[in-house]
Amino acid sequence: MTDATSHQLHAFGLNHETAPVDVREKIAFPQDRLIPALTELTHDTPVEEAVILSTCNRTEIYCKTPAPDDVALWLARHHALDGLDIAQYLYRRDGSAAAHHAFRVASGLDSMVLGEPQILGQVKQAVRSAEEAGTLGPLLHKLFQQTFSVAKAVRSQTAIGERSVSLAAAALKVATSVLGPMEEQRILFIGAGEMVELVATHFLARRPLTVTVANRTLERGRALARQLGGEAITLSELPSELQRHDVVVSSTASHLPLIGKGLVERAVKARKHRPMVMIDLAVPRDIESEVGELEDVFLYSVDDLGDIVQENRDSRQSAVAEAEAIISTRVGEFVDWIHTRDVVPTIRLLRDHAEKYRQIELERARRALARGDDPQQVMEMLSSGLLNKLLHHPVQTLHQSRGEHRQHLAEALHRLFIRDKD
Repeated sequence: MTDATSHQLHAFGLNHETAPVDVREKIAFPQDRLIPALTELTHDTPVEEAVILSTCNRTEIYCKTPAPDDVALWLARHHALDGLDIAQYLYRRDGSAAAHHAFRVASGLDSMVLGEPQILGQVKQAVRSAEEAGTLGPLLHKLFQQTFSVAKAVRSQTAIGERSVSLAAAALKVATSVLGPMEEQRILFIGAGEMVELVATHFLARRPLTVTVANRTLERGRALARQLGGEAITLSELPSELQRHDVVVSSTASHLPLIGKGLVERAVKARKHRPMVMIDLAVPRDIESEVGELEDVFLYSVDDLGDIVQENRDSRQSAVAEAEAIISTRVGEFVDWIHTRDVVPTIRLLRDHAEKYRQIELERARRALARGDDPQQVMEMLSSGLLNKLLHHPVQTLHQSRGEHRQHLAEALHRLFIRDKD
């Protein structure tokens, strides 16, 4: 992309490859704060359009702006990160590279879990939030409509999603390696969102001894518990219920940790030091990192599970080339749309000039007819007058040009106005 509009399309972000979880959680945008953040971004900076994507593995800002450096500064200012230099963790993609990045993200090619299906739903939610905030303009609307189309094509035309080893499967693997068969374990899921539901499905296939769902709202917790054949509790019951469970999987949108070191210490003591596996899939984290220092507690974060998932990437690499080919083609289509969109003002200006000439000659012809002039002569006058006005500036410019510039103009005029014989 070399045109003005493409230079205003940018993507900023950090992910599991560029920043550790303790940095990602500082940059994350909780869902309930996303719309105010979008409003603030477009109000406080020269950003005209914006979409913010924030998941456990990435935070990204897609935007249209003539001043991209202001976006990174706003991000640090918004999160009050005066003591943290986030520049070392941020990446930036401009123009067609931003479109390419968006397509790869939604297709699962940029995920910790290659080909993961959850990211597409998260991108769609980010776009819905931007639409609700009023920050989804024509450029980003087209970008993400194309993004969804690309992701669908990658899913349907390649094997990128087959044998997908997700964080859910990795969570099951670590729990089994520490505790043994799940048939003998009691499992507690904290949260009732999509990630918990996905992980629970994997664990449920191993027929655990019991399943409990803890959620802020009991109604939502009960709905998932019924689906899993388990029971539901509220988050306020965690202090008394934690000790009963061998595996704890947590993924909520809480801004602060739900489980601290002291709470787990008491649970371990009540369990007489029987091992406990705790899997924290949330960003920001639901479980304090200090919990991992306790004996008999095996704490895993999303980054820890990512190391396990990495071992399984090679089996799907053959599909990546096919997916990348689809993405490259679609990036070209998006670039073509950008170019077409950018010439619209020029086309409109050209039509306006032509219309002005038409009106002048039409009015001149009407006056001639009103005077009783010969209609045939009036038509000749109208057509020749319009012809002269339309060609005057191009011909004059060509005559006044010199050298190579004249040759380029002549070639352009030939392409625009002269149709060669077949």
